[in-house]
Amino acid sequence: MSKLVVTESERLEKEAFYNKVIPAGKGWMHDIKPNQTLRIVDLEGNQAVDTTFFNSNNPKDHYSATMTISAQRNIYLTTGTVLRSESGQPLLKITADTCGRHDTLGGACSPQSNTVRYAHEKIHMHACRDTFMYLIAQYQGSYAYSKRDLAPNINFFMNVPVTPEGALDFADGISAPGRYVEMTAVTNTTALISNCPQLNNPCNAYNPTPIRILIWDN
Repeated sequence: MSKLVVTESERLEKEAFYNKVIPAGKGWMHDIKPNQTLRIVDLEGNQAVDTTFFNSNNPKDHYSATMTISAQRNIYLTTGTVLRSESGQPLLKITADTCGRHDTLGGACSPQSNTVRYAHEKIHMHACRDTFMYLIAQYQGSYAYSKRDLAPNINFFMNVPVTPEGALDFADGISAPGRYVEMTAVTNTTALISNCPQLNNPCNAYNPTPIRILIWDN
């Protein structure tokens, strides 16, 4: 397992031009311009923040876990990671991270995965894929997003080690109240976030919590 990399930011919250709290179970979709910096804050600790990105100039060129992992030769995301699209183009770079590790293998929870991981009767429970679908349906822009545009995402603040056998272990979180990840956009980028509503996974103590979103102009 890779060593945790913790890097603090010099940016001040009061200087951010955008500051919004996203309640547990809700989502957020927003365009970020080149050189703008996005910070996601885990307000109460160990909250999973399912996130994906799109090249705003070509939304079909969405975030790619495969390109990101292969380019950096590391399955974990932290300071210095360049988040890449399907074409290999850099979308954003993680410039500060006080959690130290983030997952991009576990994917987003869905009604279907809830039945596989937990129980068939959980299928009715709200899931991140539902939030993604709702947000892209409401998005007002020149591109009509659909479920075909959803691909493997990032789970910020989630600790998902890979076992020696190659399995995923959804382990206890390593985040804490107030920890954050900060990334600077390389190109025009659209961010899509589901602040996970998952009530079945012990890694968040069965208690989804809010996050804070901040954006600065550099």
